[in-house]
Amino acid sequence: MKAVILAGGMGTRLGEETQVRPKPMVEIGDRPILWHILKIYSHYGITEFVILLGYKGRIIKEYFANYFLESGDFSIDLATNSMTTLQNRSEPWKVTLLETGTFNMTGSRLFQARDYLTDTFMLTYGDGVANVDMGKLLEYHRSHSKLVTITSVMPEGRFGALEIDSDGLVKHFWEKPKGDGKWINGGFMVMEPGVFKYLSKDPGLILEREPFEQIAHDNEMKVYKHQGFWKCMDTMSDKNTLEKLWKESPAWKVWKE
Repeated sequence: MKAVILAGGMGTRLGEETQVRPKPMVEIGDRPILWHILKIYSHYGITEFVILLGYKGRIIKEYFANYFLESGDFSIDLATNSMTTLQNRSEPWKVTLLETGTFNMTGSRLFQARDYLTDTFMLTYGDGVANVDMGKLLEYHRSHSKLVTITSVMPEGRFGALEIDSDGLVKHFWEKPKGDGKWINGGFMVMEPGVFKYLSKDPGLILEREPFEQIAHDNEMKVYKHQGFWKCMDTMSDKNTLEKLWKESPAWKVWKE
């Protein structure tokens, strides 16, 4: 089982953070959010990844190319130009890194990975974390015969909500309640290779528009409702919230140290 990560976006609403790095490399704690996403999948035994690169993709390449050195302990003999590994803390991951164009949209990016995805695969975005049970998600997907399963979530509202009586008295106050009752695409999808017949290399093809609309029209899409934790890092406020949660109680940290 492979998990595909859409990691090519610019993340313009993160300001200075993404002027020097791609959005998936913005750190939560001292690790890129991309690392957190891979750790979630890895906890469920999914350790093979296809990362679709775009904006500043070389930074993601360099991160994985140097991962073994940066995470382990070594003894280096400069005289003989040899190195001995003392402790290896690398993850058991196999990572395929594909350049899919700096400005290409999600549908085009995924289409370009088709030769590497010949069986059921998972797909998510490089900017969101959740405590989705990947085992149950996959089991649900396999219980039906549709091409796509999308994990749906109900995000919290952006603002506090008030219930006010006719005299202007606040009867109830909810700080950032769940949204307006609308379930949204939370990422963490499962797909069959048949999805590629809806895609093309067209740089402007957005997966979530014409392809998903047609797949839904063809009754080839089902939803897996997730009522646990989910958070997308779209703005600096989101990043700061995730930083705070990481220090206090990171609900998406399903893995053991």
